[in-house]
Amino acid sequence: MRLTKQTNYAVRMLMYCAANSDQLSRIPEIAKAYGVSELFLFKILQPLNKAGLVETVRGRNGGVRLGRPAEKITLFDVVKVTEDSFAMAECFEDDGDVECPLIDSCGLNSALRKALNAFFDVLSEYTIDDLVKARPQINFLLGIDDLQPRRVAAARAAAPAA
Repeated sequence: MRLTKQTNYAVRMLMYCAANSDQLSRIPEIAKAYGVSELFLFKILQPLNKAGLVETVRGRNGGVRLGRPAEKITLFDVVKVTEDSFAMAECFEDDGDVECPLIDSCGLNSALRKALNAFFDVLSEYTIDDLVKARPQINFLLGIDDLQPRRVAAARAAAPAA
C-alpha cells in the first residue's frame, strides 16, 4: 500500500501548523518550507478544512491553524480524509465487477482486510503532536524561527502611530 502525495503533504501541513501554533500559518510559507506549489497545498486545504482538521482565517493577516489540538489529530484522521480508496485488491472495490468464484469465501480478502485494519489501528496510535515532538528542531528545520522577526516588524509597521 502506498499513500498519496496529497496525504503526505496534508500531514506535513498539519505538522507545520502544530509547530507554528502561536501564529497563523500562511500557505506561501508552508509551500516554501516543503518546496511544493501553493496551488497544490490549497487543494489539500479544502478537505482538511471540511473535516475540521484545520481552520482558515481570511483577510490580509489571515492564514491557517489547526482545527483542534495537535494531540487530538491522529494520522488515521488525516488518511481517511485524504485517501480516495483503500482497495488493496480488486475484490475490495464496491463496483461488483469482480469475476472470481471465491469472492465470498476467499482467504486473501480476509487476510488483506485484517492487514488494512491493523494499518488503521497503528495510524490511530500516532498524532500530529507525536510527529512534531519527535523533531525538537522542527521550527528551525521548517524556517519558522526565521519568520518571527519579519512578522514582528510587519506588525509594527502596520500599527498606527500613537
